[in-house]
Amino acid sequence: MKKLMIAALMLIAVTSGCASSDTVMMKSPDGSIVVTFNLLKGGQPVYKVICRDTTVITEGNLGIIRSDAGFSSGLRLDSVTGPDEIRDNYTLLHGKKRDASYGALRYTVHLTASSGEAMDIIFQVSDDGFAFCYRFPGASEELKYITAEKSSFSFAGGTLTWIQPRAASKSGWNQTNPSYEENYLMEVSLSEVAADTNGWVFPALFRSGNCWINLTESWPDRNYCGSHLAKGNGANELIIAFPELTEGYTNGPVLPQSTLPWQTPWRIVTMGGTPGVIAESTHGTDLALPPGEGDFSYVRPGRAAWSWALMKDRSVNYEVQKQFINYAAEMGWEYCLIDVNWDKTIGWDGIAGLARMAGERNVGLILWYNSAGDWNTVTYHPKDRLLTHESREEEFSRLESLGIKGIKVDFFGGDGQSMMDYYQDILADAHRHRLVVNCHGSTLPRGLHRTWPNLVSMEAIRGFEFATFDQATADLVASKATAVPFIRNAFDPMDFTPVCFTEYDNNKRGTGNGAELALAVLFLSGVQHYAETADGMATVPEYVRDMMKKIPVSWDETRFIDGYPGSYIVLARRKGASWFIAGVNAGIEPVKLSFKLPFKVTGPGTIITEGETLRSFSAGTATPDKEGIMAVEMKPVGGFVIKF
Repeated sequence: MKKLMIAALMLIAVTSGCASSDTVMMKSPDGSIVVTFNLLKGGQPVYKVICRDTTVITEGNLGIIRSDAGFSSGLRLDSVTGPDEIRDNYTLLHGKKRDASYGALRYTVHLTASSGEAMDIIFQVSDDGFAFCYRFPGASEELKYITAEKSSFSFAGGTLTWIQPRAASKSGWNQTNPSYEENYLMEVSLSEVAADTNGWVFPALFRSGNCWINLTESWPDRNYCGSHLAKGNGANELIIAFPELTEGYTNGPVLPQSTLPWQTPWRIVTMGGTPGVIAESTHGTDLALPPGEGDFSYVRPGRAAWSWALMKDRSVNYEVQKQFINYAAEMGWEYCLIDVNWDKTIGWDGIAGLARMAGERNVGLILWYNSAGDWNTVTYHPKDRLLTHESREEEFSRLESLGIKGIKVDFFGGDGQSMMDYYQDILADAHRHRLVVNCHGSTLPRGLHRTWPNLVSMEAIRGFEFATFDQATADLVASKATAVPFIRNAFDPMDFTPVCFTEYDNNKRGTGNGAELALAVLFLSGVQHYAETADGMATVPEYVRDMMKKIPVSWDETRFIDGYPGSYIVLARRKGASWFIAGVNAGIEPVKLSFKLPFKVTGPGTIITEGETLRSFSAGTATPDKEGIMAVEMKPVGGFVIKF
């Protein structure tokens, strides 16, 4: 009945349009989100969005510019099909929720350009947001080229944003940008965000009135580039921007090109009345392509010991890696990562010996690689071994024969279409050899880990290593921890490489011990590479080591409890029958919280937080009252973990 009512409303809206405009009204299944499409005078497609009775996007532009035709003006509305009910139930091997369920209503707006060619705009509206993409339904073996996308997001006045600047291509250390490693602007007025020539990174977070919004996109299906945001003409307008022409795989295309038919990536907008809607949503993977045929049972989510985080290049030798393999085995962790230059400092014979040793201890080895190519000047090695299918086959065959379980590939070169294809080529070849993949110095996953479950993580964050490089980044770890579950880490794995209880060599750690422990729960990564060393872990209380042995990396369920991005956060995650609640306070004053548990408990839990100082621990019993209410206090830049 609801579907029929919506269809009727939509039909009325279309047929009652005046000569200067055509209007299509589209609603979410529960009616809380309304997307309105208009075709203005001159045939310009626009839309607006209402969330919980508040207009959050006042008028966004739509359209595509192809080199052979324009699809942003002079359009004619031919028809609208839908709403068609979309249902998808799927399983994620790692992430915030194992069994995901997506329900939406699909509306397809059929348009004709002045050239006579057809373009469809597909909208899918769900209870937690909406998404749209473009489709050229024609048939052509001739390559078509998109030179610009006119999609924009004009937010209502007073909108606040949490957003990451984008670095210019081939800037930074050894020309390694863009690598999505800048610090976020936190809770700034969108109207005051400068028209930065380099743009802004997906995902971005917004607050407009009583609505919270996460804006991102899906991974392109080998026919599009990765995009980002740039400032539009309006004070609160952001537009889709394409990569710089230097951001391609060697001699490969940067801007979108494809034969027809052709469907573009989804523009994904997640929204709700609290940031918890985003923290609990799987919207980013809901729109991702499902995995292809093949057995991904070898993909083993887990934890990894990693020497380079604190010990850097000097640690990549045979004896130290033996220690870290034993460290991983003692902690019950699944992996040990051997980082840069291992081919020279350890060699293949040494790696073979370490692999045998690791296998005897049920620890899988992950080896580092330089993505190479001419897009940067990094000299770390091994390099030049992943550039072609033939060289990857040779390298991956050797790794598989030694029992190596995964690779970490670093220093990619941007978001051009050929570079986005390069990621998938690596994943496809790695899959044939049963290797998991972690990408560093990389773009963001955009739901790719659903399509390729052997993609266990991507960096795309100014993570722990930068905290060891400069004090300013170290001081921001706590605030970042309270924000990224709603932004970068909302839908995709993130290799922040968290948890360090010891001091850095060159500057001061900006978090308390309880907060560091909480990061193991708050941050999502298919393989969680922990920064703390064996020596450092030996100095903490046994109950902390025991907790670090128990915290999983793949979750069955996630529940938002409380928080405000940039200030504080409390999340609950479930694995099997066990619940872990983690919180971090980024402020300079203590935070006292009283919250109702989103689950029933049969007995007391264990809480670990800071002791008398930020560099100490305290453990106690966590006992909710008879109504299920918990009271917790977090120190400044402190935090806690509770296990039930």
